[in-house]
Amino acid sequence: MRGFLFPWKLWPYTDRDKDSGACMQLTTAIGVMSGTSMDAIDVAILRTDGRDTVETGPGRAYPYAASLRARLLAAIADAPRAEHDPMAELEAEVSDAHAGAVLSFLDDLAIPADAIDLVGIHGQTIFHKPESRFTRQLGHGRRIAATLGIDVVNRFRHEDVAAGGEGAPLAPLYHKALAAGLDQPLMVLNLGGLANVTYLDGETVIAFDTGPASALLDDFLLKRRGEPFDRDGALAASGAPDMALLAQLLAHPYFTRPPPKSLDRNAFHAWAAAIDRINDDAAGAATLAAFTIASVAAAAALVPGLPRRWLVTGGGRHNLAFMEGLRQALLVPVNAVETVGWDGDFLEAHCFAYLAVRSRASLPLSVPATTGVPYPMQGGEFWPA
Repeated sequence: MRGFLFPWKLWPYTDRDKDSGACMQLTTAIGVMSGTSMDAIDVAILRTDGRDTVETGPGRAYPYAASLRARLLAAIADAPRAEHDPMAELEAEVSDAHAGAVLSFLDDLAIPADAIDLVGIHGQTIFHKPESRFTRQLGHGRRIAATLGIDVVNRFRHEDVAAGGEGAPLAPLYHKALAAGLDQPLMVLNLGGLANVTYLDGETVIAFDTGPASALLDDFLLKRRGEPFDRDGALAASGAPDMALLAQLLAHPYFTRPPPKSLDRNAFHAWAAAIDRINDDAAGAATLAAFTIASVAAAAALVPGLPRRWLVTGGGRHNLAFMEGLRQALLVPVNAVETVGWDGDFLEAHCFAYLAVRSRASLPLSVPATTGVPYPMQGGEFWPA
């Protein structure tokens, strides 16, 4: 991986495809991601051949309007349980918010639209039930492509889920490209609303959701104190966890289930109700932090080798209670991804730019050991401008 320089038009670069011998022109792509925490729409740019060459560029975050975020949270709480999907109006608003974020990004960085070959839109997940072969991310590809005047790829998860896969996580092949040359076995941990890991050891790539990360803690702080998150993990660090409740939470069979596996945000509702019974805010935050740490640590028993190092991305890497707790629990180095030159704020947005390019090149987005899909699975729907 290496960064690239302005101006945008001065990028005459090709890469030789090791498999076919073909000369691969790099594609300039923008990735757009909004995770389960729904704090903002992340937008980032990169150039890639969709294989081993990745040149990352800058990213920006564009917060959801408070009213839209509130409606999305309500939609998640009452998400569709089958193919019936009465959310056209909300999807239109989400689509316009994502398109608006891309336009703002281009304007903020003075990038002409014709310098962009492709936009990868993850969309906003409101429901994910792979056991029912159903996943739903809001974001209308045709509408966004028409607004931007740029080709769009979206619906990255649907083919995987339809084939019996978990549909998540989708970042592992991007992690593999980034981690070439790093000491392995290596674990990449994403602490977003949910937590997920990618285990890398040469050609071995294993991935799965470990459990909660910031979503439960953010929801708790918003409900108790009207604050969007626990800044620097200060509240959690000031309290003592309820160990009896923590043991009950960790007794959930999900945590010992072998991978691949994934979670829906709705899986947290019962857990959140249990935390609500704690009267002291600091104890509640400490219990939630301990829950995240313990469920992540449990992932180490589900991979074939002991990771020599953990690299942490996502907003949760700024939570000092998370990071210090993980160091104590894992007993190996635990570092933010910036220590190896990655951009932890926009790694997932970069990922969906990378996956959009892979989609257009008819390359797999997932493999059996990352999502449980029966064979390497292509994906994504293409919407020409």
